[in-house]
Amino acid sequence: MSEKLTYAIGDVHGQLALLVDLLPQIITHANGRSCKLVFLGDYIDRGPDSAGVVALVRRFQQKWPESVIGLKGNHEAMLLEVVREPAAISWWLGSGGYATLASFGVSHPREIPADVLSWIAGLPTLYEDECRYFVHAGLHPGLSLPDQDDQTKLWIRDEFLSVDYDFGKHVVHGHTPSETGSPEVRPYRTNLDTGAVFGGPLTAGVFTDEHAHAIEFLRSGRQ
Repeated sequence: MSEKLTYAIGDVHGQLALLVDLLPQIITHANGRSCKLVFLGDYIDRGPDSAGVVALVRRFQQKWPESVIGLKGNHEAMLLEVVREPAAISWWLGSGGYATLASFGVSHPREIPADVLSWIAGLPTLYEDECRYFVHAGLHPGLSLPDQDDQTKLWIRDEFLSVDYDFGKHVVHGHTPSETGSPEVRPYRTNLDTGAVFGGPLTAGVFTDEHAHAIEFLRSGRQ
């Protein structure tokens, strides 16, 4: 296989063991070839080691800054919101924030290290290559890319999931756990959230510059 490879990883949600299981599979599959690694967001909340997941993704970015892309998910956006507006903290805590605080060893989101919060704040909400848009939640049908706001890219569900809409490029996303624990492959989109935090695997889609859809999927196992 001579094509350029891109590996996109779905929602991790603090499941460091699953990520540690999946990454060597990606390295073995790449077999020394140049590739891109795209994380679709939601590194934190619910799972046991959000701090460890963030640290690992950041180390990969620091080592391969041109090859590792981390996107922002809605859970990262929620954390930033409660740092700015502490009155909203119960909203975040009820969505898995307690586990994140515990993993960082703090009692309030403002106590999470400033460099971590700065990294999260700087994460983009979309990455584009020749064939695909990579985004956490999805895009709004009928709107051009410049008209897609961050709220949509981080949070959209029904309007995006309920129709098969051609955005001009294949959309690779997470955010909504698949009901089967397997990737959801549609004509114009692929959902890589396979419910890792709910007992499913963590999944990476393998993409090339020759095909919009994934050519295969790599899946972790529980450790």
